[in-house]
Amino acid sequence: MLKEKQLSYLNGFVALLFFIAFAGAGVYLFTIATPLPIILGAISCVIAFVILTGLTIVQPNQSAVVTFFGKYLGVIRNSGFYMVTPFSNRKKVSLRVRNFNSAKLKVNDVNGNPIEIATVVVFSVIDSAKALFEVDEYETFVEIQSETALRHVASKYPYDQLDGNGFSLRGNTEEIAQELTDELQNRLAIAGVKVIESRLTHLAYSTEIASAMLQRLQDESVVELDDERKAAMINNLLVAVVSDRSAQPIINTSSLY
Repeated sequence: MLKEKQLSYLNGFVALLFFIAFAGAGVYLFTIATPLPIILGAISCVIAFVILTGLTIVQPNQSAVVTFFGKYLGVIRNSGFYMVTPFSNRKKVSLRVRNFNSAKLKVNDVNGNPIEIATVVVFSVIDSAKALFEVDEYETFVEIQSETALRHVASKYPYDQLDGNGFSLRGNTEEIAQELTDELQNRLAIAGVKVIESRLTHLAYSTEIASAMLQRLQDESVVELDDERKAAMINNLLVAVVSDRSAQPIINTSSLY
């Protein structure tokens, strides 16, 4: 597995002075119409061109991963103007903090109830070599793994706990966010990515069962009713659930008589 290593480099402005000197000398020698100066001028121009191919600029919060004919040489993390190995390939990688907002995913919670859930993931690249060489398109990798981890965490817990005891997605958002962050970090470590934070941005029952589930929660939250009141409650809820329109029943908890 490749790891980020510091690359040796020269000051770009010093190299630029050498480029100007060799290029100027080459142009001057070409003006002398004798074989030896022309040969020396050609050599000077070639050297100037070689120097030019090694010049590169690194922006703040950016790294340059350098390869030479397929061989990984190292990484430049410091911003500035540098000269590296001539004819090498420099791939720039952003080290800035970024956000990924997932789409609203439909997942079944641990009780099998379909829910909608979404998250925002804050991340940054901490190992440029891993980000480029260990995975294909690390940004896409972050997106796919974020949604996969979100589905996995959401399927482990119920949407809500009616009695207020136990762990639930709605009642323990901080703990859920931390668990999601930890799982994401394990998944994205191979890509050289650090997960700074993840938060749930949306959590609700799926629209097709939202009304029925709310009525179910209302039903289950009733405590210690006598038989006739339970019968009246169930009758009202059944009418609401099977109705073709959005019903808003008045729940009668008084006597039937």
